[in-house]
Amino acid sequence: MSKVQILPEILSNKIAAGEVVERPASVVKELIENALDAGSTRITVEVEKGGRSLIRVADNGSGMSRDDALLAIERYATSKIYTDTDLFAIKSLGFRGEALPSIASVSKFSLISRDRMSDAGVEILIEGGRIRNVGDVGAPVGTMITVRQLFYNTPARRKFLKTINTEMGHLGDMLASMALGWPQVRFRFLHNGRVVKDWPEVSNPVDRVAALFGRDNQNNLLPIDLEAEAVCLSGWICSPRAVRSTSRGIYVFVNGRFVKDRIVQHALFQGFGTMLMKGRFPLAVLSLQVPPDQVDVNVHPTKHEVRFAHQKQVHDAVASAVASALDRFDRSKWGAGDYTQEETGAVSFSVPEAGHRYRPPENPPVGFGANKVADAPRVPMGEPVSAAGYQKSDTLPPASNLPSSPPVPQPSLWQPSFFQDLRIIGQLRNTYILCESKEGLILIDQHAAHERVLFEQLKQRQKSSTPVVQRLLMPETVELGYREAAMLEKMIPALHSAGLDIDPFGGNTYVVKGVPALLAGREATPLIAELVETAADTGIVGDAGKMLDHCLEIMACHGAIRAHQALSEKQIQALLKQLDACENPSNCPHGRPTWIKWTPRFIEKAFGRIV
Repeated sequence: MSKVQILPEILSNKIAAGEVVERPASVVKELIENALDAGSTRITVEVEKGGRSLIRVADNGSGMSRDDALLAIERYATSKIYTDTDLFAIKSLGFRGEALPSIASVSKFSLISRDRMSDAGVEILIEGGRIRNVGDVGAPVGTMITVRQLFYNTPARRKFLKTINTEMGHLGDMLASMALGWPQVRFRFLHNGRVVKDWPEVSNPVDRVAALFGRDNQNNLLPIDLEAEAVCLSGWICSPRAVRSTSRGIYVFVNGRFVKDRIVQHALFQGFGTMLMKGRFPLAVLSLQVPPDQVDVNVHPTKHEVRFAHQKQVHDAVASAVASALDRFDRSKWGAGDYTQEETGAVSFSVPEAGHRYRPPENPPVGFGANKVADAPRVPMGEPVSAAGYQKSDTLPPASNLPSSPPVPQPSLWQPSFFQDLRIIGQLRNTYILCESKEGLILIDQHAAHERVLFEQLKQRQKSSTPVVQRLLMPETVELGYREAAMLEKMIPALHSAGLDIDPFGGNTYVVKGVPALLAGREATPLIAELVETAADTGIVGDAGKMLDHCLEIMACHGAIRAHQALSEKQIQALLKQLDACENPSNCPHGRPTWIKWTPRFIEKAFGRIV
């Protein structure tokens, strides 16, 4: 008997499902892509138990005839490509013809569809890849696919599914990205019969962006619109004041497809340049329209990655557009009276390259290109965090603190009055405080130092008594995604203990009624956003002690004085005095050093005075 055998079709379908179907979110993604390719303007996603027991996706697209529906469940059957030329110029989201048969092979599957030319719809029932029934059914134009008991016949795959909240988090993230890329389509998301999120269709894509990033960030959105030789770019970035500690706020679409591309992300960071602190990530929604024959979308089984034919041109176009938007915003900020709101609106320019410039199709698949940024209403620019208020006072601004790495042993140089006894020389780039001591030149990172001070103050108040809470005259509401809202719900006891008065406000919205007194005057929304994002990434929610330290740590970071902020001598003296009172003044809560020393010997050796 030959050792090499051709696999049965059902088994090969299960293997294909292993690449296409990873979890319920993967199923929904494939079905939504088919719905969008069919021209749908309304898509409803309904799941039960996080997608374990039920996934249903219904659309109002073009639908299928009986013959087409029967062919669609066969492997390698597709209406998207016909020739080799089509394969190397993909214009649709789906094209492989694997999704439906792969999903049907690992579930109890139902397809109901009807096109405009048919009097009745067709219903196809499949269990584990085997067709059980085909019949006529009354149905509106469009398609509805129901997937029950995902992985019921592959228990090894089913046991790797996570908790309902985790799977719902993946579903929520995926649907949010789809809704962001297709603002002209209405998306409804239901879980166990309850509406989780409803994204109505919008005429101006910025409304979807603002809904995702929060209405508080709408004034920080900087629109981008660029036409270069190899790419047409549109979208929005947030000003440097709205940054996050993770990359989850970066959304990149290529010809309507949500992707995670290193080239574009690197270009985004390069465009921000020194405006972005190390370890911080911007908020951005970028939509690139590229000629289909100049981008390969078939480089990853889940189609999350692409490869550009002209990577450098794409990279340079994105970096130039981002840098120009930030530069224009920065000039409008400092040149008061020189720029009108109209002049600081949409950024529209061309990269100076010769040759034919790519123009997107008249009806591009993604909503951004269909509604050019330059034609959209201007979004008023928000002002960055100002240091002016601090310069008017001789005391340091209120702030918050965090715990982090294990304390670093104190150098023998430090004494209880070490920092107060230093002779203040001045500031370097309004970021580092220069001081002189008997031991040499001392450089102090003002942000890291103040972060340590605030962290210890917050922790001391939390331990000694009920935290002092500053009630907000106007409570702030915070809108979050499903994953973030579920995370924040678990964090509320720790936040209350830290002095942050926050409660549910219905759905995925929370209301902030008070903040720790040390954070008075600071915005609560960016703080909450970073708290839940980093908690989701680090998985500290299960440990109450670590969670509290984490909350205090981020509060301290948000409340501390910033780099590039001028301080008076009295403010510097106050900071040095507070550093002396700290248990661990040599490191910020994240573990970075707050100060370094250059000895006279080191300096003299650097200048060649000694060998």
